[in-house]
Amino acid sequence: MRVVEIFLVEAPHQPGNMAKVLAVVGGFGITVEGLNAIRRLEKDTIWELTIEYDDTLDIWNVAEKINKLPDTKIIGQSDRVFNRHQGGKIKTISRIEITSLDILRDIYTPGVARVCQAIQQDITKIKEFTNRQNTVAIITNGTAILGLGDIGPEAGLPVMEGKAAIFSQLVGISGVPILIKEKDPLRLIEVIEAISPSFGAILLEDIKAPECFQIEEELIKRVDIPVFHDDQHGTAIVVLAAIMSAARRVNVDIKNKVFGQIGLGAAGMGICSLLIEYGVKDVLGTDINESALKRLRAQGGTPVSLEELMQKSDIVVATTGVKGLIKPEMIRKGQIIMALTNPDPEIEPEVAIAQGAIFATDGKTVNNMLAFPGLFRGVLDAGVSQIHHQMKIEVAKTLSNLAKDDALVPYVLNKTAHKMVSEAVYQLAISQNNPSDPNKN
Repeated sequence: MRVVEIFLVEAPHQPGNMAKVLAVVGGFGITVEGLNAIRRLEKDTIWELTIEYDDTLDIWNVAEKINKLPDTKIIGQSDRVFNRHQGGKIKTISRIEITSLDILRDIYTPGVARVCQAIQQDITKIKEFTNRQNTVAIITNGTAILGLGDIGPEAGLPVMEGKAAIFSQLVGISGVPILIKEKDPLRLIEVIEAISPSFGAILLEDIKAPECFQIEEELIKRVDIPVFHDDQHGTAIVVLAAIMSAARRVNVDIKNKVFGQIGLGAAGMGICSLLIEYGVKDVLGTDINESALKRLRAQGGTPVSLEELMQKSDIVVATTGVKGLIKPEMIRKGQIIMALTNPDPEIEPEVAIAQGAIFATDGKTVNNMLAFPGLFRGVLDAGVSQIHHQMKIEVAKTLSNLAKDDALVPYVLNKTAHKMVSEAVYQLAISQNNPSDPNKN
């Protein structure tokens, strides 16, 4: 895992002194992310040095060596990531300033009783007179947090808060982290169903496979609001967008090519499912888990060995978490290769290109936060009860069309891209709900 740390270094204000510090840092194979002079003393300068390193490195060995330089010492140290998590990343605020008793009486008792009665008489008014239609439950049981595995729901809260912060900043949605200490799929489904009236939609996050498939499928049947497992579908949408962009660049028709998916966990199955819905006729998949292969076959894909997949596939996506799984000799000339495991891919893009791949990339640019904010904004605004494959494909098309220059997808913090995604989803959702609409494309 990569760690970002900040050192405050006091060094003599003379030529070459910070160069010596940087030489020490470079000698340990550390990346310098930033260097700023923050204070000038009489004879010294205090520098803020931001570095990134692998967590297998004992950073105090670096500090010790810097402190041995003439008249140079580290006077402070902080972890940037932990600093930004201090006190949490989100908070709840009121949309109305309570500055008088009149306002208080209107928004709370006694005035609020009239609104409660109005919703009792017509439950659809909950969308008009509460924030429900702008609120998404971000739910985990902590069984598949990032690449860390089953670390418990409490340890997963920082991820859920991060999702909520992204919702708020990019599309103005109130995301509410929900931690559920339950591993039994049926009981988890019942708990989520029970709390669903509080929310306009449900985002399932970091729930391990294969339970995640059952949980999502059953919740879609039981609740009348959109349910979306981001690890499956968010990743799949952005991967499809990236494939569209790559295929356009090398003049390839995806639907007429053989697609191969290495790794059939949540992300891999989501990718296969979406590619099949998009119209790719031959979808191959491989995994060490027999139940995953059966699930692929049930969805219309073809289970094969890794070797057969690499021999037959024109487009290959890998989401296994296994560094170096794809050997250079497996690459066939003319293939598109997307090895998406971070930080170390199944094969380095430059190695795949050298072996004859027509295009290759890794997971650094494929981020599912490009998909879920705008998608949820669109479905909430449209008031629909489900997220369909057509909506996911529409998001992928929009993202691919917005990619500039050599990029496969837009920049993740491009608010215009998220707005255009939400508008595309909204228009599609409205047209699906109103098939006779004369304005339907």
